[in-house]
Amino acid sequence: MLLFDLLDMDHVQKYEEIAEELSLDKEKDRKAAKVLDSLIAERDISRDIKKLGGLIKNKKVYVFGAGPSLKKDIGEIKKHGLDKGRDSICIAADGAGKALLEEGIVPHIHVTDLDGFPETILEINRKGGLTVVHAHGDNIDLIKDIVPRLGNIVGTTQTRPFGKLRNFGGFTDGDRCVFLADHFRPEYIVLAGMDFGRVVGEYAGRYDKKSKVKKLAIGKMLIEELAKESHTPILNMTFGGEDIRNVPRISAERLKAFSSG
Repeated sequence: MLLFDLLDMDHVQKYEEIAEELSLDKEKDRKAAKVLDSLIAERDISRDIKKLGGLIKNKKVYVFGAGPSLKKDIGEIKKHGLDKGRDSICIAADGAGKALLEEGIVPHIHVTDLDGFPETILEINRKGGLTVVHAHGDNIDLIKDIVPRLGNIVGTTQTRPFGKLRNFGGFTDGDRCVFLADHFRPEYIVLAGMDFGRVVGEYAGRYDKKSKVKKLAIGKMLIEELAKESHTPILNMTFGGEDIRNVPRISAERLKAFSSG
């Protein structure tokens, strides 16, 4: 069995556990995956995965979540020029892409289940960002509407992968960004706007408060598990929010010194 297959099966097993906990409709998740796969059936998946790897491998990766600290964290990153390096890569979790665009930063990679801001998704894609679209049972109509308008796209699923779809792990947009980055072995991963508290940020898009908080708790747990096992340093420069086990806090100023040394 290939390494990709082994990793995919680990991720599918974790999804099965989460699906049971949250009473997810697994059949609808599979239906969404089939719809997404049909819409990207002509894509060269090997080329797309190679492009993702080229963007991330050995790079300094900044993952932006849509938490309350997001705008302050973007400001700190800009202040210290951390977004300017040729080897600095920005990955935005769904609605965080809107905040980045407002600050003049086009994410290199935009990870989304399409329930954030449709115009932002399209704009980032038009400006050259690679859109990683995730299929689940609640976004079938959005997949049908938005995906045909995207040019630079990779499809993911939380079920067993098939066709042109991959499963890099994770569950919410934020932690899926981290799993995606870790998969391609960057130099390090820095979390920004990843508060993981009970207060939901203004860039979170559409959500149900009760289920959102529960999903954020799951996302935090998954990152903690990943950080414990990964060979890639994962650091947290989020201004506020909760501490993340196995992910040390770091300021933008210290990070600049760290990245220069």
